[in-house]
Amino acid sequence: MPARPYDALAIVAIALQCAPLLVCRRWPVACFALVALGFALDQLRGYHSFAGTALPIALLNVSLLLERRRRVTAGLCSLALVSLVIAFSLLGPGEPMVEFVMFYLALVLVWGIGVGLRATRLAEAERRRRVAEETRTAERTRIARELHDVVTHHVTAMVMQAEAARYLTAAPERLEQNLTAVADTGRRAITDLRHLLDVLSPDHGMPAADGFSTLVEQTRRAGQPVEYTEKGTPADPAGNAGPVAYRVVQEALTNALKYAHGSRTSVQVHHGEKEITVEIDTEDSGSVVMASGGSGRGLDGLHERVEVLGGDFSAGKREDGGFSVRARIPAGSAS
Repeated sequence: MPARPYDALAIVAIALQCAPLLVCRRWPVACFALVALGFALDQLRGYHSFAGTALPIALLNVSLLLERRRRVTAGLCSLALVSLVIAFSLLGPGEPMVEFVMFYLALVLVWGIGVGLRATRLAEAERRRRVAEETRTAERTRIARELHDVVTHHVTAMVMQAEAARYLTAAPERLEQNLTAVADTGRRAITDLRHLLDVLSPDHGMPAADGFSTLVEQTRRAGQPVEYTEKGTPADPAGNAGPVAYRVVQEALTNALKYAHGSRTSVQVHHGEKEITVEIDTEDSGSVVMASGGSGRGLDGLHERVEVLGGDFSAGKREDGGFSVRARIPAGSAS
């Protein structure tokens, strides 16, 4: 349309195109309707103000925020509106048809950008939701394994000590020692559980200096003959290698108590510069249940934890009927 000087109606058209942008994210459809009305008034009256650029902004907002069905409806309405403006424009001298085609293409481009951005945002939101769900699942699994490691070992030792106490009524001094061992094991279980529930961190699940020796001593008091050897100095920092090595020894000794009670057991822990090596051998494993199966929180769970740190883990029966557990766990800041 021929250019026309601004008047009061021009101010209304400009206001209709600009003011709704303030609430475009909250009410995208209402914003687009008002902007489109202002754009039609602006063009048909021939003001051709710079406020006309609000139309693609409102259109982009609609394609970005609305669901597919409402988005398509708004897009069709915008095309109908532009077609109406073009139809009226063609009644006068107007612009060449190529100008209208370019305008259509520009709107389609804006629409496509909005749709693409919406798809990208939805995909990113879904990815974040999936990562969060996987993280929560992994954390629940880790906590379950920590609880399994702490509770199973201490409770197994207490059960074995309590069973032995039944046959010591004729020896009061040994009975008192056995009951004292049960009480000490129970207190240690409570202490470990408090550490675990307070911080839910694997670094707190293992005593710092005498963790292995204390664990071995508890197993001996439960009636399991254990030979213990520890070589080298723990790496500083050891990362998660120390707690995981502790859990390997703990789980192996717990299984020895369960399935080979009274059998000779050997524990060797070697602290190298870059790794911790753990070897546990039991002369008579009793049952193949020690190897795998169960809840997945025992040796199988330790296998996964060691592999996550880049180490090696193996557990299985020997040819002589014994049972061996081997673990090589990288130590240092990387782990």
